Amino acid sequence: MADVPGATLADVMPEQVADAAAPPAEMSEAPVYERKVDDLGRSYATGKRKDAVARVWVKPGKGQIVVNGRESDVYFARPTLRMIIRQPFDVIERKTEYDVFCTVKGGGLSGQAGAVRHGISKALTLQDPDLRSPLKKAGFLTRDSRTVERKKYGKPKARRSFQFSKR
Repeated sequence: MADVPGATLADVMPEQVADAAAPPAEMSEAPVYERKVDDLGRSYATGKRKDAVARVWVKPGKGQIVVNGRESDVYFARPTLRMIIRQPFDVIERKTEYDVFCTVKGGGLSGQAGAVRHGISKALTLQDPDLRSPLKKAGFLTRDSRTVERKKYGKPKARRSFQFSKR
């Protein structure tokens, strides 16, 4: 190639250059999301946050949310936790169109509320794939992977040191 003036890589190896220029077939198309619903019209998803795991079923209904057999307002007494659970419905602007039934285990109430929100968002995308875009933009489909840091030996907590004494 250096010997021939004006020669390009395409002149020397035309088949390799043509293969490299074409985009791969898998990458050219966007993924297509399908509706996944069982015989009863419910969609199921698992949500996680900290140590909490929520199993969530969503079906068309009147906007009722049941957590571990109790109303969500009874189970999550704090208003902030209730707000966290209802955020996916606020984003898609369909507060009274879906009923939610879920069971939550592990963690504390804050982690459980985050797990339920994550599970509701995932189940809604399975119920109606068009809802994926607004929920993804709001960040509800991403699992918050932050967990509690472990305690280290020689320290009272994960990073806290004992009080320094000069004498």
